[in-house]
Amino acid sequence: MNSGRIEAFSDGVIAILLTIMVLELKVPHGIDAAALAPLWPVGLSYVLSYLYVGIYWSNHHHMFHAVQHVNGAMLWANLHFLFWLSLVPFTTGWMGENHFAPLPTAVYGANLLLAGIAYVILQRTIVACHGPDSTLAQAIGRDVKGKGSLAAYAVAIPLAFVYPGVACAIYALVALLWLVPDRRIERLIG
Repeated sequence: MNSGRIEAFSDGVIAILLTIMVLELKVPHGIDAAALAPLWPVGLSYVLSYLYVGIYWSNHHHMFHAVQHVNGAMLWANLHFLFWLSLVPFTTGWMGENHFAPLPTAVYGANLLLAGIAYVILQRTIVACHGPDSTLAQAIGRDVKGKGSLAAYAVAIPLAFVYPGVACAIYALVALLWLVPDRRIERLIG
C-alpha cells in the first residue's frame, strides 16, 4: 500500500481537530473590547494548540514524503499518534477555561509529551520498515531537537504544579523551535 491513504486519513483527522478547537471558542456577550478581556486565556491556549497541531501536520506531511510503502505496524503507529493528538482540543479547552491552573496545565503538557512520544514511535516504525539507510533514517539522524522537546515537556509537567506560567512558556518555546518545517527530509528528497 502506498502512503496516500494514510496521509489523507491523517489530514482529515487533523482538520477535524482544528475545527473542534475553533468551535470551542465562545463568542463574548458584549460589543466592546472589554468583553474580550476574560477570553484571553482561552484564546492564548487556542493559538498555542493551533501551532502545535499545525507543526505536527507539516512534519507528518514531510515525513510521509520519505515513505515508499506502508505496512500494518505503520497504520497502528499512526493511529496511536492521532489518538494523542485528538486529545489536544480537550486539554486545550481545560487549560484555557481554567486560566492556566496547575493541574490542567500539567495535563496539557502530558498530552504534548505523549503526542511527541507517539510521533517518535511512528518515525521509528517507518524506519524499521524501510531500513537504517532509508531517507527518513538519514534525515532524522540523532534527532536532538525531537529528544530535547520531549525532555522539555518532561521538565515542564511537574513545574506546572508550582509555576504554571513557566510551564506554558516552555510549551511555547518548544513550539517556536518547530515552527519551521523539518528541512532535513526536504534536503534529502529534493
